[in-house]
Amino acid sequence: MTTGFYHGRLRRTGVRRLSAAFTAGAMAVAAVLFTPQPAAADTPWLGVSEDRYASFSVPAAYVQDHVGAVSQVVVEGNFGPSSSWAEFGLTRRGDVWSGVLGPLEPGQYHYQVTGDDTKSLKDPTNGTSVTSEPLWSTFFVPGDSARWLADAPEGTGGKVEPLTYRTRTGQRSALVWTPPDYVAKGGKGYPVLYLQSGDGEATTDWLDLGRTKQILDNLSTAGAIRPMVVVINDDDSSDDKELKDLRKAVADSYHVLRDPAHQAIAGVSDGGSKALATALTKPRQFAYVGSFSGLQVPDVDRGNAKEINREVKLLRLYTGNVTDPAYNVTYRLMKALGRAGVEFEFDGVNPDGGGNWDTWQENLVDFLPRLFRDVSDHGPSPGHGRLDGEFAPPPAGTTPTPFVTEDGFVTFETTTGFADAQHVTVWANVAPGGSWLRVPLSRDGDRWRGTVGPLDPWFYYYRLIVDRVAVKDTSNPTKVTTEPTWSTFLIPGAAARLLSDVPAGQGGQVESMTYRSTVAGQDRTALVWTPPGYDPSRAQPYPVLYLQHGGGQNYTDWVEMGRAKQILDHQFLDGDLVPMVVVMGNGNSSNFNRELLENIVPTARARYHISSEPSQQAIAGLSMGGGQALGVLRTYPGQFAYVAAFSAGFGSGTGVDVEAINNGTKMLRLYVGDQTDFVYPSFMASLTTLNDLGVRYEFDGVTPGPHGWDVWQKNLIDLAPRLFKR
Repeated sequence: MTTGFYHGRLRRTGVRRLSAAFTAGAMAVAAVLFTPQPAAADTPWLGVSEDRYASFSVPAAYVQDHVGAVSQVVVEGNFGPSSSWAEFGLTRRGDVWSGVLGPLEPGQYHYQVTGDDTKSLKDPTNGTSVTSEPLWSTFFVPGDSARWLADAPEGTGGKVEPLTYRTRTGQRSALVWTPPDYVAKGGKGYPVLYLQSGDGEATTDWLDLGRTKQILDNLSTAGAIRPMVVVINDDDSSDDKELKDLRKAVADSYHVLRDPAHQAIAGVSDGGSKALATALTKPRQFAYVGSFSGLQVPDVDRGNAKEINREVKLLRLYTGNVTDPAYNVTYRLMKALGRAGVEFEFDGVNPDGGGNWDTWQENLVDFLPRLFRDVSDHGPSPGHGRLDGEFAPPPAGTTPTPFVTEDGFVTFETTTGFADAQHVTVWANVAPGGSWLRVPLSRDGDRWRGTVGPLDPWFYYYRLIVDRVAVKDTSNPTKVTTEPTWSTFLIPGAAARLLSDVPAGQGGQVESMTYRSTVAGQDRTALVWTPPGYDPSRAQPYPVLYLQHGGGQNYTDWVEMGRAKQILDHQFLDGDLVPMVVVMGNGNSSNFNRELLENIVPTARARYHISSEPSQQAIAGLSMGGGQALGVLRTYPGQFAYVAAFSAGFGSGTGVDVEAINNGTKMLRLYVGDQTDFVYPSFMASLTTLNDLGVRYEFDGVTPGPHGWDVWQKNLIDLAPRLFKR
């Protein structure tokens, strides 16, 4: 069956800064942040399973009552590659808009629900909140890689409270974390870390999105950091005078050390740049400095290098991958520091993170244990890469789209035909397992452009959505006959080898086979793959696989979308495939059994040297085609010794000749996607039916992915080498 198409609103990843609102409500911050809010409805809209699948179920009536009638609903959140903002489309099923996304990587997620591009609303059943974004809710997916982000055991964490102080411009507020067992008087004071927010980020984002309290609590409980006081302030309070006022207020209110050796400063985005600038211009204020995705290159005076190197014990830089706006800036900054002779450390390029809180959480976890103590490790984090140069896709209009880098980053761009568009996104199978997300492009002159990634090596398909209208990327010459707005591309790599073209002249042949359909009353076409070295005169006829497409598709899809030729070519050349002929017929028929047995099979036998022996015949298909293959098995047990169904259920047990199936079938092999495959429930129910009947079958478990080509390609890869070997 064909997949659905979803549209959503373009959403920027930066958040609005609400400094004034935060200041006015600072005294209530602790209660707002740490007290669960009552749900506004009984049934949760979101459920997260233990195996990390997020299930969304949004009542259509609620959407209608709050934003009016809509034709589409999406969940917008940080679900995209590199944790970028993306839109996940829900499907209307009865009175509910629903969908399953996953498996998600462990970590913190934020989202909102949007109808018809612009009508956004908060999930009223989720008691979490993001102060700077009232429509956002959050959820946490646990896992070892996110262990520092989990809530610390009750009673073991530190305390967060607001601090109000006076400046020359009026009253301001910050947030202060004190460690477990903090002692306000007596003994030696505590060192202090000042965390700066960036332009467009709110102070509270450090807690709501950055999970800074959890990070501090867990690292402190584990003994991984020195006990310290952490002060979180916004971008407006990070200039010299404002920062001086804040530091005085902290010193007056908390038991902290005041000497530079016990002072640290770090920040995200512009906050990171300002923290760095402070260290470079006044190095006797802070001994430890961190810049997380800093967006500016401060002036670096070579004359100050000796003093900076003497006073600053640690200057550590962080950046995400090429989707992080700080990527190129960080390269220029490193060059500038190197020329000036300023010593610094670089955490390396985070290969899977962009310029967002998921990356900055990792930065903070790396940075905190380095403060106010001697450490032996000064290199990059494990798995982080080198930064050898700036990332610069070819100038707009100079290269076919998409532009694919060796490490899996893909740059899309439109033609100039959409200069007046308001929202342009790319809808593609880039979510976990091959599910579909819509990721935003940005205006670039009279074009729209964006870089997505890193994408794993595999086969991808996409379409542009321009102001809620599906559009073909006309700069991409690939085509999909049954879906005129789709384009395709391949990310090369070892995992995608079987989907790549074999060297010219080494593969098999794909030919058109025209036949008369007595069912449809017209001439129809099939595609036929013959193996390399196919010999129509050899003594032994070739075994044959009849491979069927799904609903809404036709005979071209297994070649254009399923990469059947590439898969079969590689497996033959690898010696994994019994030489066979594969017939891909048109399954869009009112009576498929007749179409197959009266039209497709006789024509194939007349045109190709293939066997009519049941032991040398196989039938398989995806979705509707899988149902057709199982229908042939039920009606004509034993005529095809090998039967397989991809994402299709067996149906009821009525009228099934179990003995004939078991005696006449050498292999009945079944496949299905994971929870994101909408036939998963009915498929699993059909296994119970088969078990109850006593039908012998093979099922090795789910294939990770949805009701889509990522799954079905893997199914064919698994099936083909198993045929005709028993």
